[in-house]
Order: sequence, then C-alpha cells, then structure tokens
Amino acid sequence: MRGVLHLRAGGDTFTPELVEAFLAEYTRPGDVVFDPFAGFGTTLIVAERMGRRPLGLEILPDRVEFVRSRLNDPAAIQCADARTLDRLDLPRIDFSITSPPYMTRDDHPQNPLSGYQTLDGDYEAYLADLAEIYRHLRGQLAPDAKVVINAANLHLHKTRLAWDIGQAVSKVLTYERDIVIDWDEPKEWFTNDYCLVFTP
Repeated sequence: MRGVLHLRAGGDTFTPELVEAFLAEYTRPGDVVFDPFAGFGTTLIVAERMGRRPLGLEILPDRVEFVRSRLNDPAAIQCADARTLDRLDLPRIDFSITSPPYMTRDDHPQNPLSGYQTLDGDYEAYLADLAEIYRHLRGQLAPDAKVVINAANLHLHKTRLAWDIGQAVSKVLTYERDIVIDWDEPKEWFTNDYCLVFTP
C-alpha cells in the first residue's frame, strides 16, 4: 500500500472504503479481523462481506444490538470493555483495525474508553490504557499479523492525537509505517488523518 490513500469521506472518517482497502491489502478470506472499539460495526460488516471472520468489542449495549442486527453472525460482536481484553477468550487474530474513541489533551472530563460515560478522563491515562489494551492484544496476534489504528491530529484542540497514540502503542507493538488518508472533503477539526501500522 502506498503512503497516501485517497478516499471519499461521505460524512464519516472511518468508512467502509477505508476498511476495504486495508483488508484487501493485509488479509485473506477466512482471516480473523478484530476491532476492539467496534462502534457502529463498520469493520465487522465489511469483514463479513469480504469473507473474513469478524470479531469485535463494543462497550455500549445499544450499539452492540445495532451491529448484531446487521451481521449474519451476531456472535461476532461482544458487549465488553476493551480494557478487559486480557480476560476474554479470544481466538488467534490475523488482523486488527480500529479508530479508537478520541480524546483531547485539555478540557475533556469524559473518559472515551468508558464510552464517554464516566468523568474520569485523563489524557495520559487514556494513552496508557490504549497501550495496555494493545499489549494484551499482542498475545492474541498471529506472528505475521498487522495492526492498524486510524487517528487524526486535532488542531482545533491542539492535540497531536495520532502521534501520541503512535508513541504510546509503539511501546508494546512494533511501529511499521503510517499512511496518510487524503479525504476528498477534509474536516476542519484535524490537520491530517492517519492509519498507523504495527506488527507484533
């Protein structure tokens, strides 16, 4: 995959087209594709359509029910906190892609990793928790697995989120490269959007 990926935004920045591009590049039919922050299920829905085995976690029950209604295999998503990943019985994972819930460095009392449901937000703790999630995920990864994290740098909030996540996760996984997402309609709230690629 080249260093720049040109995509149409369509009102979102974690689109089916983005997921399709990475699944086509890094996976084969039958591979287990994991999303620790499944959200509205983009990764899982695309993976299932492309003949991969989707697997995801989502902390908010209403989103879990929504995703289950759109999957052929409702068991592909679990209602779980990604921070408990080490206590879950997960299969070997061939590929992981996600866009984690965002946090700004300042003025952000909600904790993204609780689904923004608690007011214990702390930026450094958030980054440390993300690193811990990926440290546990490393033990589930196939030797040749790739891990992709989609994040942007947030200029309106003076937060280098993509770089900070990359630095944190690089402590537990091997950083390989970053791919710039060139949206046809860039959002005003970020400078650039990236997919950070790691290996175990």
